[in-house]
Amino acid sequence: MLNEERRRHILEILNRDGRVLVVDLAKQFRTSQVTIRKDLDALQANGRIHRSHGGALPAQESALEDPTLREKEKLHRKEKLKIAAAAVRMVQEGQVVILDSGTTTTAIARALRNFENLTIITNAVNIAAELSGSSLELILTGGTLRKNSFSLVGPIAEETLRRLNGDILFLGVDGFDVQHGLTTPNLLEAKVNRAMMDVARVVVAVCDSSKFGRRTLSSIAPPSGVHHLITDHGIPKPDLAALKKAGIQITLV
Repeated sequence: MLNEERRRHILEILNRDGRVLVVDLAKQFRTSQVTIRKDLDALQANGRIHRSHGGALPAQESALEDPTLREKEKLHRKEKLKIAAAAVRMVQEGQVVILDSGTTTTAIARALRNFENLTIITNAVNIAAELSGSSLELILTGGTLRKNSFSLVGPIAEETLRRLNGDILFLGVDGFDVQHGLTTPNLLEAKVNRAMMDVARVVVAVCDSSKFGRRTLSSIAPPSGVHHLITDHGIPKPDLAALKKAGIQITLV
């Protein structure tokens, strides 16, 4: 395969999956990792991609990028459904479950409809709508609506959360850097997320592997703030090893 042809295929995979890894591309194209790294370096030099640890992200990725919920729903659907299935296995009848906004937590909310006795605390208007016809007790935080994410943020949301307690929080994130922690593009969203972490007995980060090696504008918490992580097998091996070494329980789907 010619270099240009291989690089064109790499871009197609990147646009489809939202992230590529050197090790995976080397296997797929039956070439060396050195060759793939050269391909990625060339694509970055042309402004086509953004190089990350062990792979690459789309060129438009930036710390300020804040895609809408509808845009996010199109990405990594299979992984999100598997993550949701693993998440609900951690839930028991009678518990108080906190869900932040996002497509992965929305998938979890849909799976929780099969329970009979749960209290759900959320700042996500779309999740409240998903659960409105169920038998579950629902507490919506209130606050100012962010139209991109259908989430409620600001002092009202934070104050409501401080008056509550939860058994388990499922926290979706836009970026998970094993050195710097969990991030989101919006400052107000990050503050609400931190309030959720403060009142939850168990914090479970739920994100597909494309979020690793990515760092967006607002820091939510360091990795040490997470008790458990649910992600897919695409997580880079160095990141997986670092998180295990940090004592975080990990479920791979």
